[in-house]
Amino acid sequence: MVDNKRQLDFVFRALGDPTRLRMIEQLARGDQTVSDLAAPLDMTLAGASKHVGVLEQAGLLTREKRGRERICALNPDALLAARDWVERYSAFWSQRLDALDQALKEDGDD
Repeated sequence: MVDNKRQLDFVFRALGDPTRLRMIEQLARGDQTVSDLAAPLDMTLAGASKHVGVLEQAGLLTREKRGRERICALNPDALLAARDWVERYSAFWSQRLDALDQALKEDGDD
């Protein structure tokens, strides 16, 4: 359980950066090299590589060496774990808000 919480922490921290979110969006369209990821962001290869490292540590992407290139691919499993966590708390808040709505309606009937 502790590993899952730590992994979720890495995922949410990685997703908290706009540059990394854009990289995730690019990877959703298909596998890309680090150079491909860096190009539309107007950043150096070293800068892009650091962001890729954070995404890899979070389990959001994998890197594979093909010839002389390192190909990055999206790993949807990490996103599914984050989605599951958000959905669990979304249900909690929906119940609370429904109860509040009901209480306000009952209060308004008086």
